[in-house]
Amino acid sequence: MDHDWSRIYLYVATKTYARHKGGQVPEDIRVETFNDYKMGELNRLKAWLYRQRIKLRQERDRADKRLGREETEAQRKAEQPALFDF
Repeated sequence: MDHDWSRIYLYVATKTYARHKGGQVPEDIRVETFNDYKMGELNRLKAWLYRQRIKLRQERDRADKRLGREETEAQRKAEQPALFDF
């Protein structure tokens, strides 16, 4: 991980720790602000994570629908007698 991403990670960790633990991150690793470039990278990371979450949800929905169709088809075949057995 390069310097920029480690600073972004520490920025997120500082904000998260303060929000959930109510405490302070040690001074030597605390990052409270950074420049516009790093903020842009953080926003790009957030957008990527959001897209990945949506993509995974869509894949799960497709798999659930496919499984539902297969179960319905199997149940229909089991309930409907064969008209012609060869």
